[in-house]
Amino acid sequence: MTMTYSGTTALITGASSGLGAEFAQRFAARGSSLVLVARRVDRLEELASKLRNEHGTTVTVLPMDLGRPGVGAELFNELSGRGIAVDTLINNAGFGTHGPLVEEDPAVIASEIALNVAALVDITRAFLPSMLTSGKGALVNVASTAAFQPIPGMAVYGATKAFVLSFTEAVAHETKDSGLNVLALCPGATKTEFFDVLGSQSAAVGPMQTSAQVVETALKALDRKVTPGSVVSGWMNRVAAGFAQRLPRAVTVAIAARAVQDW
Repeated sequence: MTMTYSGTTALITGASSGLGAEFAQRFAARGSSLVLVARRVDRLEELASKLRNEHGTTVTVLPMDLGRPGVGAELFNELSGRGIAVDTLINNAGFGTHGPLVEEDPAVIASEIALNVAALVDITRAFLPSMLTSGKGALVNVASTAAFQPIPGMAVYGATKAFVLSFTEAVAHETKDSGLNVLALCPGATKTEFFDVLGSQSAAVGPMQTSAQVVETALKALDRKVTPGSVVSGWMNRVAAGFAQRLPRAVTVAIAARAVQDW
């Protein structure tokens, strides 16, 4: 069954490009109003104009740096002040770093943890009570296939996505009788700006998917009678994730190290 989201509002972080922009397109097509959040206001305004013209949907643009303490309450209060209630939350904002930990910039990895983990939890906690009351939408947290094993060379990124997967599956169980669909989406390598920010293509393990393919995986999971707590996008990625969970830990770490290191 294809769910419609007519009469609901979806808040999408990291909405200026890639998966965030694709989620915005697909939820607008299903009748949802949108709140788009990212730092690049020009990209957000361009996307908002396109979606208004194509779907006649209401789109609110909020340029915001999410990597700050208390951002969840700040975002919730801003929208409440505008009379906007959020039914669906898609936590997509995040970035990765690549290289041995000893060579990483401490300020950059602190920002990575703040955005990938702290902001995601803070925003989820801020909006979860009202979303549970609504019971008409979804919570989608974008994790990664990096969540299924430690990744030497991307130690911080892999650990943040393991956190997102564990956190989301736990929240899915806590809210299983509420009517809110909670999903951790685990894409593999995807054709987005992620690898440009990362500064290396060597971490693109496995076949590249498009943003459209990854978002379609999420929507199919949300359309199911019972939404799973997590889903891996792409059958080869699902096989790899399954092996990672079954092989000895030392073996999966060694395989991951060979896959992503380029030094």
